[in-house]
Amino acid sequence: MSKAYIDKLTRIYERYSEYVTKNPAATAQFESTVRTLSYLIAGRFADSHALSELVYSASNLLVLFNDGILRKALRYSLPMSISQQRLLTWLSVLEYVEVFLEMGATKLWGDAGRWLVIGLIQIAKAILRMLLLLWYKSGIQTSPPIIPLDREAEFGNGDDHPEEHRDDTCFVGQRSGRVMKPLGSGRSLQARLWGAPPQEKRRSSLKEELCSRPTDLGLQETIAESIYIGKPLVHLLCLGLCGNKSWKPWLISGALELSSFGLLNDTKFQNRWERAEMRRRAFLLLYYLLRSPFYDRYSEAKIFFLLRLLADHVPGIGLVARPLMDYLPIWQKIYFYNWG
Repeated sequence: MSKAYIDKLTRIYERYSEYVTKNPAATAQFESTVRTLSYLIAGRFADSHALSELVYSASNLLVLFNDGILRKALRYSLPMSISQQRLLTWLSVLEYVEVFLEMGATKLWGDAGRWLVIGLIQIAKAILRMLLLLWYKSGIQTSPPIIPLDREAEFGNGDDHPEEHRDDTCFVGQRSGRVMKPLGSGRSLQARLWGAPPQEKRRSSLKEELCSRPTDLGLQETIAESIYIGKPLVHLLCLGLCGNKSWKPWLISGALELSSFGLLNDTKFQNRWERAEMRRRAFLLLYYLLRSPFYDRYSEAKIFFLLRLLADHVPGIGLVARPLMDYLPIWQKIYFYNWG
């Protein structure tokens, strides 16, 4: 019975893999639809935020799963061992479901269960990241840990540059013997002037990007990345010792993050995804304006005043500003939204 069940699951997986490989555009459209659905659910009924987060997490897991299938079809293996790929996969899964797990723990076990789940997730993530950093020498840790495929670059329809369909007939001058191509064999005006790079060039560039090794980190950079990885645990410990209203967790976490960023900022990273990660970390420093107790003391009143002003006096802005005002208090209550 178990063998027949496994065989059935294997056939279903093979059929699904075949469909994803043959229909990447339809697969991407379905993923986008699921993600859009998560936005539409939020705020519609009781417990809608938990359901919305579940759908959003499922959409991210679906993208991760489908990317794995497409990588096998393209033979784009990640430049790392199987064990490292598994660690990255588990880390990606944790990042995608952490908010939903926090919400579920709060509903089932209350505040104590919520903080227990938060602590276990942060410990697991720190262990995985330290293993990747120190054992596998994986460089700075990105978010998400496994970079999604560029579906458009890999599976474009190829119509932008239909060179293979051109008429290759040539005209030979009777007197001069000069060979000239007819006008109909040239590229379209749009392709000649403003067309995107040829599909093969984009594909080889992406493959080169995916297969590139991370930048080697020296002692200073390794210490800086270790500080960044350990920062969430230090913040949780400070929260437990000093409480939610204390400024010490906010100040210590900010000091650690600024120190890490300052030590890494002078490093010349070789890969595009590493530079993108540094830009992301620089942007996330602005989150400290939205984190308690700074938010409660200074930011909240100013943000709500600005949103109300825009909603009341600028046509159309209210469609975005008013739902945002309703969502901000909920956003503040979720640890992984603020500190994840």
